[in-house]
Amino acid sequence: MIGSSENQFVTLGLGAEVFAVPVAYVREILDYAKPFGIPDGPAYLLGLTDVRGRGAPTLDLRLKLGLPAVPPDGATRILVVDVPVEERTLSLGLVADRVIEVIAIADEQIEAAPDIGVPWRSDYIRGVVRRDSGFVVIFDLGRLLTSQDAAYIAQAA
Repeated sequence: MIGSSENQFVTLGLGAEVFAVPVAYVREILDYAKPFGIPDGPAYLLGLTDVRGRGAPTLDLRLKLGLPAVPPDGATRILVVDVPVEERTLSLGLVADRVIEVIAIADEQIEAAPDIGVPWRSDYIRGVVRRDSGFVVIFDLGRLLTSQDAAYIAQAA
């Protein structure tokens, strides 16, 4: 199609929900290992994960989105992403129940984020895509963190 643009996304699961992160932001996907704790952080900030000798602040996506916590299992993964926040790039670990696949999504397939009917805050959402199996929710990684979160995480890293 003329004028169509396709982007690659890594899909990940949190319970029955499927989310997507642009491949361009994903540096690597790690098996889950318990992060090294950081005192006095928000509940969703699990601590630091060693990524090739550097500490990456690691967030529990379930807690950040207001979903109930679940213990990690053999499918739990940490996506290491480089997130543009304000005028810098933060490297973060995002804990997901599972990583599913890499998919291509055309820009015209992305619908606006719904204002109601979802159990998480829609300001973190870039849009949604309909698939045979349901919806894929695309994160706006730059908005996933508040400026306070970003400042705390930058200080912790």
